[in-house]
Amino acid sequence: MARNREPLLTRWLNVVERVGNLLPHPATLFALLALLVVIVSGIAAQFDLVVTHPGTGEEIRPLSLLSVSGLHRILMAMVTNFTGFAPLGTVLVAMLGIGVMEGSGLIGAALKLMVLSAPKRLLTFAVVLAGVLSNAASEIGYVLLVPLAAVIFLAVKRHPLAGLAAAFAGVSGGYSANLLLGTVDPLLAGLSEEAAHIIDPSYTVSAACNFYFMAASTFFIAGAGTWVTEKVVIPRLGEYSGDEKADAIESLSDSEKRGLWFALAALVIFTVLLLWGTVPADGLLRDAETGDLLNSPFLKGIVAFIFLLGLVVGAAYGWGAGTIKNDTDLMNSMGKAIQSLGVYMVLVFFAAQFVAYFNWSNLGLIVAVKGAEVLKASGLGSVPLMIAFVIVAGIVNMFMGSASAKWAVMAPVFVPMFMLLGYTPELTQTAYRIGDSVTNIISPMMSYFALIVAFVERYQKNAGIGTVIALMLPYTFAFFLVWTVILMVWVGLDLPVGPGSKMYLAQ
Repeated sequence: MARNREPLLTRWLNVVERVGNLLPHPATLFALLALLVVIVSGIAAQFDLVVTHPGTGEEIRPLSLLSVSGLHRILMAMVTNFTGFAPLGTVLVAMLGIGVMEGSGLIGAALKLMVLSAPKRLLTFAVVLAGVLSNAASEIGYVLLVPLAAVIFLAVKRHPLAGLAAAFAGVSGGYSANLLLGTVDPLLAGLSEEAAHIIDPSYTVSAACNFYFMAASTFFIAGAGTWVTEKVVIPRLGEYSGDEKADAIESLSDSEKRGLWFALAALVIFTVLLLWGTVPADGLLRDAETGDLLNSPFLKGIVAFIFLLGLVVGAAYGWGAGTIKNDTDLMNSMGKAIQSLGVYMVLVFFAAQFVAYFNWSNLGLIVAVKGAEVLKASGLGSVPLMIAFVIVAGIVNMFMGSASAKWAVMAPVFVPMFMLLGYTPELTQTAYRIGDSVTNIISPMMSYFALIVAFVERYQKNAGIGTVIALMLPYTFAFFLVWTVILMVWVGLDLPVGPGSKMYLAQ
């Protein structure tokens, strides 16, 4: 009788998870990696390893941290590395507001309403799509949607890690798809324009130069993420048998209904105030000098608005439902939310040191420049070269987490190179953003990776970095395949990637 064997992909991902989880606890791993960077930086500094920054022409050499001056820098910056780590403040502030929503019972009641009324067959697609759309202000996706999706899946008796993976895939893996422009768009466009000036000093690149491609990609990426979740992730995870228990799904009580009406009223008022501050050209939440919304206090302060929204709506629900009676109840709900982040705080401390040492040593910059030089010298044709460029951008993303930092290094090489081949900077930027997005979800250098590990550990106590990578690898492959096909079709049909953004330069 033939054995009922698991599919090959499932077996391979299980191997990836087991091998990855042979590594120490993620916090210990980040500590060891930080130590490794110190040692490697000392060794690299002994050799004549030098690259030229393609943007500034400056010679970049490894900086040894295995020295007296390196030791002084490590000791003096240890606290600021931790407190200045970008995701830390974002998560803590956002969690204060989310804690009020959770402590008042609003999240539980809203989930109950969603589970009772939403068609379950569309749940996964809705989660992935919400993740993609949330990356216009990515913090809310990481700190709210990812853990919320796990809770939603558990509530409908599905594996919570499948919901977490679907949301994370949309938020981070689908980073270059959206129906809205985000703060990163003008930043990347500015770097592309500067790089284009190497060939054509009069060339301009619009902040919306990738919008058509991004908007069209949104639904393809949401569909691909849904397929991977349903056909690969859920079958591999099987039934959830962890300690976390979903609340029994019963009809809403009268107090819950009253609380939801109060919360809805508060949400409407909050939304009206936001629209009043952002829609008019002279709105008080727009940039005071230019009236711009992309670089406005609203988008730059989105975490503050997440906190205020959670506070206002959660408190309104608690008042209506009778779960928050005074300011002590309000503050206790915030404190409880922060208490749940203990392991995350430990992870962040060591991850922050590792990222800081890696940046100080210039090792990430050297790896990026060397990779770009190898690709440039490969001799590939234009279309294969562009696909290879997507792959290189994805690989470099494993070493440098910041999209703008990578593009600052890569744009001065690849934008002029593709311009000489007849392709516009807008198309080159599109290809870069694909590569930058698809490996976000498997890169420990991604700022929020430690937070995702902490979320996964809630539902799988023995989880580690290998668990997260194995969980997310299928999305990386699927998104890379889908996006590459879309890109090649776009090139073949000579479609503009954005308003006024042609595919080819005028001959």
